[in-house]
Amino acid sequence: MALARELMGLSLMEKSSFFASASSTRLVLKQNRSRSFLPLEGRRVQVVIRRITTTPVAAISEDLDLDLVKVLPEKAVKFKVRAVVTVRNKNREDFKETLVKHLDAFTDKIGRNVVLELISTDFDPKTKAPKKSKEAVLKDWSKKSNLKTERVNYTAEFEVDSNFGTPGAITVNNKHQKEFFLESITIEGFASGPVHFPCNSWVQPRKDHTTKRIFFTNKPYLPHETPEGLKALREKELRELRGDGQGERKLCDRVYDFDVYNDLGNPDKGIDFARPLLGGDKIPYPRRCRTGRAPMDTDMKSESRVEKPLPTYVPRDEQFEESKMNAFSTGRLKAVLHNLIPSLMASISANNQDFKGFSDIDSLYSEGLLLKLGLHDEIMNKIQLPKAVTTIQEGGLLKYDLPKIVSKDKYAWLRDDEFARQAIAGVNPVSIERLQSFPPVSKLDPEVYGPQESALKEENIAGQLNGMTIQEALDANKLFIIDYHDIYLPFIDKINALDGRKSYATRTLYFLTDAGTLKPIAIELSLAPSSTKPNRVVTPPVDATTYWMWQLAKAHVCSNDAGVHQLVHHWLRTHATLEPFILAAHRQMSAMHPIFKLLDPHMRYTLEINGLARQSLLSMDGVIESCFTPGRYCMEISAAAYSSFWRFDQESLPADLIRRGMAVPDPTQPHGVKLVVEDYPYASDGLMIWGAIENWVRHYVNHYYSDSSRVCNDKELQAWYAESINVGHADLRHAEWWPTLATPEDLSSILTTLIWLASAQHAALNFGQYPYGGYVPNRPPLMRRLIPDENDPEYAIFLSDPQKYFFCALPSLLQATKFMAVVDTLSTHSPDEEYLGERHHQSIWSGDAEVIEAFYEFSAEIRQIEKEIEKRNSDPSLRNRCGAGVLPYELLVPSSEPGVTCRGVPNSVSI
Repeated sequence: MALARELMGLSLMEKSSFFASASSTRLVLKQNRSRSFLPLEGRRVQVVIRRITTTPVAAISEDLDLDLVKVLPEKAVKFKVRAVVTVRNKNREDFKETLVKHLDAFTDKIGRNVVLELISTDFDPKTKAPKKSKEAVLKDWSKKSNLKTERVNYTAEFEVDSNFGTPGAITVNNKHQKEFFLESITIEGFASGPVHFPCNSWVQPRKDHTTKRIFFTNKPYLPHETPEGLKALREKELRELRGDGQGERKLCDRVYDFDVYNDLGNPDKGIDFARPLLGGDKIPYPRRCRTGRAPMDTDMKSESRVEKPLPTYVPRDEQFEESKMNAFSTGRLKAVLHNLIPSLMASISANNQDFKGFSDIDSLYSEGLLLKLGLHDEIMNKIQLPKAVTTIQEGGLLKYDLPKIVSKDKYAWLRDDEFARQAIAGVNPVSIERLQSFPPVSKLDPEVYGPQESALKEENIAGQLNGMTIQEALDANKLFIIDYHDIYLPFIDKINALDGRKSYATRTLYFLTDAGTLKPIAIELSLAPSSTKPNRVVTPPVDATTYWMWQLAKAHVCSNDAGVHQLVHHWLRTHATLEPFILAAHRQMSAMHPIFKLLDPHMRYTLEINGLARQSLLSMDGVIESCFTPGRYCMEISAAAYSSFWRFDQESLPADLIRRGMAVPDPTQPHGVKLVVEDYPYASDGLMIWGAIENWVRHYVNHYYSDSSRVCNDKELQAWYAESINVGHADLRHAEWWPTLATPEDLSSILTTLIWLASAQHAALNFGQYPYGGYVPNRPPLMRRLIPDENDPEYAIFLSDPQKYFFCALPSLLQATKFMAVVDTLSTHSPDEEYLGERHHQSIWSGDAEVIEAFYEFSAEIRQIEKEIEKRNSDPSLRNRCGAGVLPYELLVPSSEPGVTCRGVPNSVSI
């Protein structure tokens, strides 16, 4: 009875421990009236109940009279556990998919099932392999697979031994003909409670992939902590994800590998369609996901292309889920309609029709193109349009939504204060810098590009400084610049030789007023040294003639800005440079790794959207080349910025603000920096989000890495970071500025930067594209005319009708509507968007209760930040975000509804 009393005094956890530490002897107890004792002092025993009762030790009531009978040899007891398997259905299936689905339902009845097997964390010393359950099949597939619900729960029943231990993995063998999306598995019946397997993956049929799929529980393990039973599986899964680097990838593959950008051109179509290879010694660039397609016929270094509507390869689990694809397809249909109608119009009416005035632009939103042009009946009757087009035509899909920039004040974009405000609160608030010296100095090689002395002189701006001298203004941090001189000048001659493209390399100076707002005070317009026209400076207008000169100069600045925004800050800094880190994460870190679990939501959809971008946006004659001033030289400009500008160590928000002189280090401030312009909406809101991410990541990292040795000895973590640099960013791998990864603080800093770039930085640069750029005069993506001077033949035309000349310099109707359709799609949130502070299936993504609690705190902090941003947007003292005709700054408001909302911070680069 002493042992029984001892058992009754143990907690549930202590009883489990007592059970687990047993030796090979079995102590059998039964409920009776007799009392016999066996000396047990110093012996380690396992206490069980004979099978005549099913009561487990953990459930024995304290008043149960237990007597010792005898000690028997160890003998495992069989018992059953149940799996609840959640499979996500497709909402739409074509005829072939439906047919195969019915075939699978039939063959499931005759034994071609989905087969599962549980694998223990324990290693069996006898078999030299992990302990395994007997195989089990999903029940009722033939009955449930046709249910018209988004998710279907199947069950399976496993038989395991009492000494099985804790489940750590499960294998799935799909003997059907068709893949299925496995969302999660929950095992019920173990004494330790439910065991969760967050799967979220497509399981391919055995005919396509002969190996079984492996899924691990939600419990995270650092590599050296991996239980014996899971070590081999952990390595096996990573080997399969890396592949062998050979052959062309199939759409159903799950292989992550690296390649250069050698698929943007099509030299087989002719020399005009060839594009340089990006990545390598000649033109450094980040690596992209390898597809392994065959080379071009005319250029063995160029990979053959896959054109729409055929899909391009990304690993199967990276492809859009159905709700995302439906939203993207709807956007694409909308883009097709917007592009189709101008194309039809161009074939019937005059080619490259220009806007005649503001009313032509306004009618795109109020009437739609067909009604505006009087071509509705003509086109609808003469052209056989798809049924979807004719069905939704009357619903207004051929109209454009009114962009936010003209929703409060139709002519706000014409004002200088709005032009300047968008430099710190628009779609590209990351180019502006504090002017360090006057005049600005070029960093281009003078032996190649000449001395490149600035045309800006003291007399150009002296009267714009509120009585201050230039040096006083510099010392008081009152002068700012957006400098696109060095990035455009090497390409100016090439750009201006293109048909219908004209550009300058611009510099724009701003003065910070006492009200905390900026005003533009001068614009420098530079052409190449080979040009016969000198560089010129345009200043704010004093009469009607200079007014339109000034508007044209601002339009050229916006065109420069649109190109740099799209090619450098948006594509390069948040899409292209993150892709190597994502590829390396899948190749080097197990799904069990806690850092992979942290990064997982911030990698969602990025490889897919980047693949789609290479296929139709960035490629020769793609949307970017068609819509932006640099044309065929767009990606070369992006690559030039990668070589001369991009540095990972300066991609954090505080470091970037300090680099641009927009903040100074200040340890007394919450985020370690003090803003030079206090009312800088992007920076002030961004620093709050940066701080929240930093706190969450630091807490998470410190939970798993108590000291530097754990960081340095984590082979998967170190392999991920090394491969991200040495392979993914191979062309810059020898740069001295790469951060080291040796301490928990190093790791926290690197991860915070990556999560910031994937979430808030991308949101700030992406989701305002249509709200600000959808009204083309506000941010023309390309210009077709230079500004005439007195010696130009066009000067007389300009003087006679400056407004007409202004609209002739803007994109044509066809170019503008195509651009509007694309940025409309890119600015749209899909219904399945996962926003910062959210995580689908929060309760099972991690099996660590302390981590889950920290994540809830992070979510609460993000919600509080949202309230603070809303408060700032209603503060009349903050004139860059509140006032008559002034748009609130909402691009860093964390949450959003679906659609084009000009707000919302998704977890990942997902569009």
